[in-house]
Amino acid sequence: MSAVRDHDQLTYAPMVMGDIDEVFALETSVYPHPWSRGNFTDSLASGYNSWTLRDDAGTLVGYFLLMTAVDEAHLLNVAVAAPRQREGLGLFLIDKVVACARGLSMESILLEVRPSNLRALKVYEKYGFTEIGRRKNYYPAHNGQREDAIVMRFSL
Repeated sequence: MSAVRDHDQLTYAPMVMGDIDEVFALETSVYPHPWSRGNFTDSLASGYNSWTLRDDAGTLVGYFLLMTAVDEAHLLNVAVAAPRQREGLGLFLIDKVVACARGLSMESILLEVRPSNLRALKVYEKYGFTEIGRRKNYYPAHNGQREDAIVMRFSL
């Protein structure tokens, strides 16, 4: 499903503590309400499946974190660097998420996404994720407000 440009030499590798500064910088550059540095370090310490994607110059262009429970994977966070969006890297990372979950014998992948995150919704829907519910007031939003989360599932 991925449509990454052929000339890119991408390196896909497990996230390590030494990646956290770059991951956090990417996170804060693309999300209005980013995860904290502690969210990333706690996820790594908890043993969640955490992966980075770098270009041929070694620049971080994306990452994801996946938590598993029994037979279901939960995509906790995924991001693509703003200058590299609309190149198919989001779909490429979802390919990797699915491969990781299948490799762990999961039966499905769950995720939450903001209704206002139209770009992510488009990627997930294109990939085959379907909405299964809503979590009311799940995300922080501007001016102390809250935003719902769309819960989506992909069966493996």
